[in-house]
Amino acid sequence: MPFTISKPLRFGDCDLTGIAYHPAYLSMLVDVNEAMFASFGVTWKEIMFDRRMGLPTLSMNILFTKPAVYGDVLTFNVHVRKVGRASLELETVVTVGADVIWTIQQKIVLTSLDTHRSTPWPDDIRAGLERYLEPAADKKVI
Repeated sequence: MPFTISKPLRFGDCDLTGIAYHPAYLSMLVDVNEAMFASFGVTWKEIMFDRRMGLPTLSMNILFTKPAVYGDVLTFNVHVRKVGRASLELETVVTVGADVIWTIQQKIVLTSLDTHRSTPWPDDIRAGLERYLEPAADKKVI
């Protein structure tokens, strides 16, 4: 089951025509990812300041399929596709009502803030992430 949260598209998230400004989506995505970690009891503040670990994005692939406009409520469905030794693969599907607005595949890696090298997921964080684990179905090419 995905982690799901809704966020309104605010005036400051839009261009002068009232259509979502795509960089604002990335800021919203950071908030959503942070909320997912908090949902299983681990705050990013704790990860960064107490445990001295970072969560940089290694890669992302975004597909915009339909514009969102000021006042829309965006629903973020975050699917954890893979939890590696130190990596995390997410697929987030963003909808307004029944319409898919954009999707993103994102790879995050856990790093030490002291060495700036990858570090294994602590057991409590791994367990929290695995609550949302939904490996992508294999797609067969015909």
